Amino acid sequence: MSFRREKFVPRGGPDGGDGGDGGDVVAVADPQLTTLLDLRYQRLYRAGRGVHGKGKDQHGKRGEGKIIPVPVGTTIRDAESGELLADLSEPGQRVVIARGGKGGRGNARFVSSTNRSPRKVQPGLPGEERVLDVELRLLADVGIIGMPNAGKSTLISVISAARPKIADYPFTTLVPNLGVVSYGEGKTFVVADIPGLIEGAHRGEGLGYKFLKHVSRTSVLIHLLDAARVQEEDPLADWRAINRELELFDPALAAKPQIVVANKIDLPEARETAALLKEKFAAMSVPFHAISAATHEGLRELTFSIARKLEETKDKRDDDRAAAGI
Repeated sequence: MSFRREKFVPRGGPDGGDGGDGGDVVAVADPQLTTLLDLRYQRLYRAGRGVHGKGKDQHGKRGEGKIIPVPVGTTIRDAESGELLADLSEPGQRVVIARGGKGGRGNARFVSSTNRSPRKVQPGLPGEERVLDVELRLLADVGIIGMPNAGKSTLISVISAARPKIADYPFTTLVPNLGVVSYGEGKTFVVADIPGLIEGAHRGEGLGYKFLKHVSRTSVLIHLLDAARVQEEDPLADWRAINRELELFDPALAAKPQIVVANKIDLPEARETAALLKEKFAAMSVPFHAISAATHEGLRELTFSIARKLEETKDKRDDDRAAAGI
């Protein structure tokens, strides 16, 4: 609240300016970042506060915004309500996750024909305060799933330049691995190797549950089976077990297009069971390939089959968007 006080202006009137708005807290998808490590060490982010209004009709300056860079693929949820605030899946995408407060109004705003010298002001409103859950999900076109020791790490290492840890014991993959696969002139797709799943993974058993969220962004799933351990009395047991875990974790995940791949056909017994699996999946119209990641047999055909499936999926998605008017 302020009034003009000048020597030759006997009735100066009110001249109280408005307060500035508070700054916003904004999350921005930065393609240069790959982890959320910075958020682990800095937990509190606060934008600048607005400057107070002053006399002589001087309005306060808006508070400086706070920019939080996060990796592409980050999802942000309200910790209390669970509401999804942002899914930053594109580089440069930005979202306001906490809005600044509204600046108050000075007494110059309340002048009227009946009240020429108001002694009234309007206080500002506080900005938003939020506790957020921030999660990073990998962006990959293809996800490789399967039981431990099915050969997922070996497969991604031979079709791409990724070099995951490979060893002859379960759960050698402790983090998802990403690899870029080239299949034509200038054409590529990104594949993710997900740690092995076991029964009960949707409840947190084994390591797979922690990483199943990464598969949710993929367009196609490669369901890798170890043909050497397939049981003749129930050859589809492992396949059904993994699909059941996907269904229990997220029904939309289980509905994604799958290509079933029988690995290790360089072993005589595995080649025989692969032929049995081929008959079973042909009867269900499920795409099937038999390969050997060790000797590279069948990899070229598999790579082009994945590429075709990705193109079909993209075309269907574009048709659905066109039909919905998006």
